Amino acid sequence: MERISAFHPPSYPLGVGTRMQKKPISKYKPWGTIDLPDRKWPERTIDRVPYWCSVDLRDGNQALPIPMGIKEKLELFDLLAKVGFKEIEVGFPSAAQTEFDFTRKLIEDDLIPEGVAIQVLTQAREHLIRRSFESLKGAAKAIVHVYNSTSPLQRRVTFGMSKEQIKKIAVDGVRLIRSLLAELDGTDVRLEYSPESFSDTEVDYALEVCEAVMEAWEPTEERPIILNLPATVELFTPNVHADQIEWFCRNLKEREKALISLHTHNDRGTGTAATELGLLAGADRVEGTLFGNGERTGNLDLVTVALNMYSQGLDPELDFSDLDRVREIYERTTGMTVHERHPYGGDLVFTAFSGSHQDAIKKGMDLRTEEGDSDDNHWQVPYLSIDPRDLGRSYEAIIRINSQSGKGGVAYVLSREFGLELPKPMHPEVGNLVNDKADSESRELAADEIYATFKAEFLEKNTPLKLIGYQTHKIEESQEEVSCLASIEINGQSKSIQGQGNGPINAFVHALESKGLKDFKLTDYRQHSIGKGSGTESAAFVQLQTRAGRAAYGCGIDSSIEKSGLLALVSAFNRTR
Repeated sequence: MERISAFHPPSYPLGVGTRMQKKPISKYKPWGTIDLPDRKWPERTIDRVPYWCSVDLRDGNQALPIPMGIKEKLELFDLLAKVGFKEIEVGFPSAAQTEFDFTRKLIEDDLIPEGVAIQVLTQAREHLIRRSFESLKGAAKAIVHVYNSTSPLQRRVTFGMSKEQIKKIAVDGVRLIRSLLAELDGTDVRLEYSPESFSDTEVDYALEVCEAVMEAWEPTEERPIILNLPATVELFTPNVHADQIEWFCRNLKEREKALISLHTHNDRGTGTAATELGLLAGADRVEGTLFGNGERTGNLDLVTVALNMYSQGLDPELDFSDLDRVREIYERTTGMTVHERHPYGGDLVFTAFSGSHQDAIKKGMDLRTEEGDSDDNHWQVPYLSIDPRDLGRSYEAIIRINSQSGKGGVAYVLSREFGLELPKPMHPEVGNLVNDKADSESRELAADEIYATFKAEFLEKNTPLKLIGYQTHKIEESQEEVSCLASIEINGQSKSIQGQGNGPINAFVHALESKGLKDFKLTDYRQHSIGKGSGTESAAFVQLQTRAGRAAYGCGIDSSIEKSGLLALVSAFNRTR
C-alpha cells in the first residue's frame, strides 16, 4: 500500500507578520566588554563545590502560572532538604500572606532540619524588612536577602534616581536590618545583598554599592556577607559574565569577608555556561532551581550544574541518586513538566535510536561487563557521559527502537529485557525484521513488541515443517551414536522419521535426510541458558544454508537443552523456505 502522500506547503509566505530588521540592525546593539586583558579564569578548573542555595520556593514559585500553596511548598521544601541543600530561599514573606504563613509554619512546626538555613527575600524598604523579620522569629538559622535594582535602565525608567540615591537605599536597608537583629535573639542571622540587574550595571558602580553595604554591615572573615551578583536578565555571552565576576572579585576590598554568589537566568540559553565560567572566575556560591524553573526562560538548573561536576569526578554534595523521584515531586508540586531532552532528567537523555549509537553503546556495556562493572572502573561507554544507574535510572530505556535503529540496538533490547544472546551473524536478520515493522508502522516499538515480532518469526513459524514429538536414545554398542525417532508434519502431512548421528541434532538431520528433506548444511550452532534455578530455560540458535545458497538462522527455546536445539533447526529450516 502506498503510504506517502503529496505534501502541500501552506500558501502563506514565511515571515508574514514579523518585524525582524535586516542589516544594518539599528534597534539593538552589542553589549560592551570588560577591560581585563590578564583574565585568569580561562586557565582554571572547577575543583571545589560551591555553596548551593535553592530558590525554587521563591524565584521558581513566582514564575508559576498557579503559584504553589502551602501543602505543595512543604513537600518541595522537604525534598530540597533531603537532596542536601543547606540554604533554601523559602519565599518573599512581606509580599503575600501565603508566603508569610508558610515561613511561620516551617518554624512553628519544627520542619527545618538541623543545619539548614531558611532564606527570605525583601526589597530594601522599611516596612517590608520589618515584616520579613516578623516571619523569622524562632528560626535557628536564617539568611535575610535584601536587594534593590542598580542598573542604568532601572535607575532611569523605574526609579528616576541618581546613583547616590540608589546606593543610599541599599545602605539604609542594611542599617535597618542590623538594628533589628536584637528582635531575632537566638537566631543565627546572615546577610545577603543583591544589586539587582548586576548584569546590566556598570561593574565599578556595582562594586561601589556593595562596598558601601559591607561598610554598613561590618562582616568578618568568620561571618562573611553574601554578595549576590544576579544576571537578572541574561545579556552577555558567558565569557563576558565571567569577566564581570573576576573583575568584581579582584577589585573588592576585603574580599575575604565576602562570599560571592551567582544568580543566573537563561534568557540567552547559556545560564549553565555562565555559572560554570563564573565559578572559574572566583565565585563561591550558586543560586538556582531544580530543572531550571523560573522567570521567562528560567533560572539556572542546579541539577545540571551539580551533575556536570559529578560527571567530572567532583562530589557535588547534593544527592540526585533517585532523580526520577526528584522529578516526580517537582512536577507534581509545581505543575511544570521536565522536557524529554532536558539534561540528565529527561525521559530520552539516556536513549539511543540511531543504529550506530546503539551498536557503540552495546559494545561499551559488554566491555564494561567483561572488565568489571564496579565503581572503581572508570566509566567509559560511548554516548553516555554518566552511568544512568547513579541517578536511579535503568538501562531499559537506553536503547529504543524505531526505523532508524540498527541491528545492535535490537540485539541489545532482546538481551537486556529477555535474556537472549543472539549470535553476532544473526543480528542483521533480526534487526532488519524489527526495523521493517517500525518503518511500516512509522512509530517506535516497545520491548514487548520487539520480542513479539521475534517470537512470531523465529519461534512460532511451523510451516512447512513442524515437530510434533520425538524420542532419542543412545545406541548400546556405541559411546557417541544417538538414535532419534520423530513425528513431524511436512506440508501438512504427518510423517514418522528416524535417523542416527553423533548427537540429537545430527540424528534428526539424518532422519530428515531419510525422507529426502535434507537440502541444507548446518553452518552454526550455539546454545545458552536463560534465567537461574528451577525456571532456567535453554535458548538454541542454528544456522542452515540451502543448496540454493539461502542462509538463515532459527531459534528454539525450551526447558530441555536437547529440544531447544531441535526446535532451532526446525525454525531455521522453515526460514530458508
